[in-house]
Amino acid sequence: MTFAGRRVEQSDTWSDGCARRSSAARSPMRFREGVFTPGSPPLRPPLPPRRDARHPGGPPGHGAGEGETFGMRRVFGVLAALALLAGVGVALLWPGDEPDGSDGVVTISGLIGSEKREFFADPDVVAELQKQGLKVTTDTTGSWLMGESDLAKYDFAFPASLSPAEEIRKQRQIKSEPVRPFYSPLVVLAHRSMADVLKENGLAGQSSSEPAVWTLKMDAYLKAVQEGRKWQDLKGAGSHNELRGLLFLTTTDPSTSSSGALYLAAISYLANGHQVVSDDAGVGAVKDVVRQVTSVQGDQKTSSDGPFKDFLSGVGNGPVLAYESQMAALTAKGVSTPGGSAGDLVVLYPDTTVFSDHTLVALKPGAEKLAAVLRDDQVLRDLEAKYGFRPQADPGALGKAVKGRQGPAYASDLAAAGVQQAQVPTVAVLNKLINAAKGK
Repeated sequence: MTFAGRRVEQSDTWSDGCARRSSAARSPMRFREGVFTPGSPPLRPPLPPRRDARHPGGPPGHGAGEGETFGMRRVFGVLAALALLAGVGVALLWPGDEPDGSDGVVTISGLIGSEKREFFADPDVVAELQKQGLKVTTDTTGSWLMGESDLAKYDFAFPASLSPAEEIRKQRQIKSEPVRPFYSPLVVLAHRSMADVLKENGLAGQSSSEPAVWTLKMDAYLKAVQEGRKWQDLKGAGSHNELRGLLFLTTTDPSTSSSGALYLAAISYLANGHQVVSDDAGVGAVKDVVRQVTSVQGDQKTSSDGPFKDFLSGVGNGPVLAYESQMAALTAKGVSTPGGSAGDLVVLYPDTTVFSDHTLVALKPGAEKLAAVLRDDQVLRDLEAKYGFRPQADPGALGKAVKGRQGPAYASDLAAAGVQQAQVPTVAVLNKLINAAKGK
């Protein structure tokens, strides 16, 4: 039987031993010189039957007290065998993990990115996981902070991208491959007035198909940022008092959060002539631009939850880098957008972006089952789409989840929308880009 990636088989020695005992039990028992031996011929006639003096009318053979003792021994023997078999069954079902109670549900704990907090707290998710024999408890932190956390008390780590997951595997010398059950592209959230100004100045576009999907033209945007252009310099911005100051995207701190680090990966890819930065020379060539797009923001939040909630609450008016899943989850659940106006908020897909592969690293064997059911269970895949994620095994599930809902337009097919994926540098190079962005 297989559980959590391990196969437990019945021992041949154990089976042979059982067979021998079974064979011996079937052999006739004979009496020889006062000793019972299997299969031996009797050497003398059997003794005459003896009646119990205490029960003269009783049956021949052992006395009643002795018969009761013998019978009880047989009962206890059967019970002991059943208990042994039950113990073997539990060991086969739950190798290395102890069920919490009679329902056989195993509790596992994990450290996750904040963008998955509501998913794991959803009662439907909790119920489906319990059907699969799992109860999951979680703590949250920034994806890049997970490697610095005390992971010994957790069964799994679940950062928002592959790079911090690989760092965790390296630190803890984990050989098994991590599982990426779902993903989400990085997008830009903006108010409609802002998107219209970007479009008028050739920095954004909108498809002619329905729904009309917005895209951010990243090469043109990066050029405008490098030139130090301001919102008030753009055509059409004069009628919008909120559009003031330097043109930039608000992101998370790349040293603590996956979305901020992936933004640097995309910017470095663009600045390096649409080539992944792969060495120190490449880092040196793009260090000024990654520093510029970071320093202009001032203080940065440590996880993706911060800028997203600030944007929804109206703190700051500039465009915000977010995971598609964060906004799509609100749409799929019918939650109103800022100000209650669905038409006021726009999701722009950078035409060159990075997909955030949410990657589960099993720190202990029990977590491998969680990774598998998140990837393979259809009920959980539908719930992942409800929270804005694109299941690896069913990327079209998100389109079904938001279809007919009020809210911004989402690209059901990213390739058809003209969205290309930038290559992400190795962990070592990405760390150097992060240091350059922070002026180190």
